[in-house]
Amino acid sequence: MVPVLSAFYFGSVEHYRLLATHPKVIIDVGEHYVRQSYRTRTRIIGPNGPQDLCVHIAHDHGKKMHMQRVGLSYAETWREQQLHAIRSAYGKAPWTLHFIDAIAELLSRKYDRLIDLDLASMRFGMEWLGLLTEVVVREKYVEFANGGRQAVSKNAGPRPAAPHPEPDLLDLRTSFHPKRPLPPQVNAVAPYPQVFADRHNFVPRASVIDLVCNCGPEARRALAQPDGH
Repeated sequence: MVPVLSAFYFGSVEHYRLLATHPKVIIDVGEHYVRQSYRTRTRIIGPNGPQDLCVHIAHDHGKKMHMQRVGLSYAETWREQQLHAIRSAYGKAPWTLHFIDAIAELLSRKYDRLIDLDLASMRFGMEWLGLLTEVVVREKYVEFANGGRQAVSKNAGPRPAAPHPEPDLLDLRTSFHPKRPLPPQVNAVAPYPQVFADRHNFVPRASVIDLVCNCGPEARRALAQPDGH
């Protein structure tokens, strides 16, 4: 099965486990924007515990927004605040110096669209982990043939008629969400060293930033470890 994912901002460690264990994934940018999802947030672990870094978008109040049309707002200094939070969270992590310049570079760029920021951050994560997964970005909403597995949701986006729906796809666009349990098709990443584990124990489903700053060259190996469940 080929996973079909929504775009994501940096992404959780489970996103990259999927990328590491599948030769191909599809990123659907033909769907509607959904609030409080991985499209605009990633979770780091700081001295006070988990902290969500959230992208500020340009709102079109009261209307559904197509992902390709969602713009970014720079009225507030969210990029500077996020970089400060990352430095504070991982200042004592063993591998932060190897990644902080790339993170700062990404956050210094002014992207017009959310989707461009999401895809750029995903490519950074893949580069850090040495992943060569084929990532196919679909600009039209991905339809499913009868054999495809899907999780139907009224918020998943438009469903225009498709003359040739694709088989053997695994729809994770709605079910893979930071406020919901992991879908059964997505395996949790096993505990790995975290800089504040002595205070908070291991915090699961963190950002790829957390993984690489704590594990460095062992990060990809950490993705392959069984989760013990």
